[in-house]
Amino acid sequence: MVSKNTIKLIKSLALKKVRNKEKLFLVEGDKNVAEVLHSAITIEKLIATQNFLDTQKVDINKIGKVIEASPQEIKKASILKNPQNSIAVCKLPDSKKLPENFESDLSIFLDDIQDPGNLGTIIRICDWFGINQLFCSLQTADVYNPKVIQASMGSFCRVDIFYTTIEILTGMAAKNQISLAGAFLEGENIYEQKMPKKLLLIMGNEGNGISSRVEKKIEKKFKIPAFNTNSSSAESLNVSVATAIFCSEFKRQKHFPFYSK
Repeated sequence: MVSKNTIKLIKSLALKKVRNKEKLFLVEGDKNVAEVLHSAITIEKLIATQNFLDTQKVDINKIGKVIEASPQEIKKASILKNPQNSIAVCKLPDSKKLPENFESDLSIFLDDIQDPGNLGTIIRICDWFGINQLFCSLQTADVYNPKVIQASMGSFCRVDIFYTTIEILTGMAAKNQISLAGAFLEGENIYEQKMPKKLLLIMGNEGNGISSRVEKKIEKKFKIPAFNTNSSSAESLNVSVATAIFCSEFKRQKHFPFYSK
């Protein structure tokens, strides 16, 4: 049975100040919880149906407390509109130490991304394209926001996420001979430009784009061209969609250059 105190704790973890105070974060959705079960993340409480526990073959010795619950109890405790069969309350990991080098040929810096869904989707995009490191400005949404976790679909377990400043990253990039490029509406067409072999791609805020402070650090400006000539067409792309397109073109140029004329 799920106690009232546990339900209260689960719902309170939607707030960053509570997550920081309790040193806990929330994972919901069966795929996300399954990913956490097979990661190095410590689970303090696992609330799940018997069917989920049997299907996942949960090792209860690796979990602080396992609470078997009915679907109705999980629905009552969940912060989702359509909860599934499991909820995990996990220990907030210690902040990762900023690396000295970039592990991938392509890394990403997010300049004040605010929407948790966008951040979670970008984490998932990084996972798909083999980008091991995602760098975020100090004002970017919290990776442990439940909406970020939900949108990442478990990819947050595999992508290293660091919160830092553009000044520090600029120094790292110079040391590692990595170019800085940004997404701009007035940039060069990505399908007509040869991208650097090693790149730190900067994606800007949903409403304001890349800030002037960050723009000064950028060496190359790229854009995704619009193919709709209608004057009333969309003004821009969603930042997570744009990130996926940039990543795809970078990887295409590196791995499939023979498709280019």
